[in-house]
Amino acid sequence: MPISEIVDLPLNQLSEDQFKAFFDDYMGEQTIREKSVVTGTVVRMNSDWVTVDIKYKAEGLIPLNEFRNADGDIEVNVGDTIDVYLDSMNEEDGMLILSKERADLMKAWEEISKAVERDEVVSGTVLARVKGGLSVNIGVKAFLPGSQVDLRPVKNLEKLIGETFDFKIIKFNKRRGNIVLSRRVLLEQERAEKREETIERLQVGSILTGVVKNITDYGAFIDLGGIDGLLHITDMSWGRINHPSEMFEVGQAVEVKVLKFDEDSQRVSLGYKQIRPDPWEEAEYKYPVGAIVRGKVVSIPDYGAFIELEDGVEGLVHISEMSWNKRDNKHPSKIVTLGDWVEAKILLVDVENKRISLGMKQLQANPWDVVETQYPVGSVVTGKVRNITDFGIFVGIDEGIDGLVHISDLSWGQRIRHPSDRYKKGDEVEARVLSIDKENERFSLGIKQLTQDPWQTVESRYFYGQIIEGPVVHRVDFGVFIELEEGVEGLVHISELLEEGDNWQENYPDGKTVKAEILSINLYDRKISLSERNAVERSAGDVENYMANQSDSGARLGDVMGDLGRKLADAEAGDN
Repeated sequence: MPISEIVDLPLNQLSEDQFKAFFDDYMGEQTIREKSVVTGTVVRMNSDWVTVDIKYKAEGLIPLNEFRNADGDIEVNVGDTIDVYLDSMNEEDGMLILSKERADLMKAWEEISKAVERDEVVSGTVLARVKGGLSVNIGVKAFLPGSQVDLRPVKNLEKLIGETFDFKIIKFNKRRGNIVLSRRVLLEQERAEKREETIERLQVGSILTGVVKNITDYGAFIDLGGIDGLLHITDMSWGRINHPSEMFEVGQAVEVKVLKFDEDSQRVSLGYKQIRPDPWEEAEYKYPVGAIVRGKVVSIPDYGAFIELEDGVEGLVHISEMSWNKRDNKHPSKIVTLGDWVEAKILLVDVENKRISLGMKQLQANPWDVVETQYPVGSVVTGKVRNITDFGIFVGIDEGIDGLVHISDLSWGQRIRHPSDRYKKGDEVEARVLSIDKENERFSLGIKQLTQDPWQTVESRYFYGQIIEGPVVHRVDFGVFIELEEGVEGLVHISELLEEGDNWQENYPDGKTVKAEILSINLYDRKISLSERNAVERSAGDVENYMANQSDSGARLGDVMGDLGRKLADAEAGDN
């Protein structure tokens, strides 16, 4: 007879079998025993307790707090069917001692045990950072070692708190309540599967989508799906890039092109810029010689400045092409700074070597265009000494125009060891324009050319056998030079000097007056040969002859010497 019909019969009319069927149906075929999990129904609730009917002689109470979730909300209502743990049956006071938490815990352990037996994956939420790893809630608390968190060590484990992941149970001991998890095992399996799929698609030239996994100084590693590829910094952009982080960040999805793939080592080289056309392919047409362009200063080495015309195309303004004024060309940073936008003129385009030469000074007036008109050869100019070198002095004539007075053009004859002996920076000097080389931007000046060359008339003032006097201006191993006048010197060879011996030069210091006889004059080579020895011998001979002529007159020695001195003076005055 169906149970629905038995319910309507009086109890005394039920057979033993019918009564047993009715009782079993009422109890839900549930075995009630202590220390086990049973099913019950919530029948009442108050601020502290939840009353549960487990279809036994009495009802049980469970603290309300056992039904609160992580946010503090109550997750139970009257009428809900729940599993509870029957701790004990106290028949004296008619109450049952129940626990919702212990029931959940026992159920969780049971499910975990089955998952271990079936080698299944479990899901859990990271609760906290603990020594050596993380605490994870998978129904019960389990331990996730730091080495098993990811494929690579995670530096900041705290950032995973609150995250939910799938795990593999790698150690399980129910008696000790010990569970050890691994996320890395699942990631390795997933990586291996993806690797096989990715390798099938890896072909040189193919374009794939990957995720930036790591960034270094020399490039970025891209996860293509189970296999990593290196995107080198030189393959990121056609333009200039200082660090990969300027273009990419970890976790970013990016399209890349396979440049190389070594199946043996499974190394993959990737390119990002290769997906886009090389801007140099059209550079020759976009940047013709003579065109004026505008760009940004991106680098300033010692020799010039690089100007970015577009992404991947740069031109160099050499320091010599920055300004007509060479005084500005000490360092490019004196003229431009990083980030400046400048205009320049295309001077040369070398597509093969990817080089463009630019000029900035070409957009300014060239002072050399008018220099020949303003300062013709032969004209006299005035300027200040701007620089002194071993080979001469530079005189500033105009803005951007300096003239060189070579050391040989400082004086007609005076020996100048170094231009700084006579000039210093800031001195104002006059000079004559000797030559102008506009193409090479050279302007030659001469100071000695302001006066007449004394050698042009030297024969009118000096002759063979003449006795002269002059200061010592220079000494050499083979003799001394005597200054006859400004720009005219004569050499007394060592063989024509009176002083002899190893230290003869000490007897002829600079400025000492020496009397000498002119032996020869060579106008072509501008040389005059002198003899000190002859001059002294001639002077001694004149005295002897004079003394012989006066011996008969009984003249006194003082008179004789006085007369001789006057004669010599008159003779020299006549020579001059």
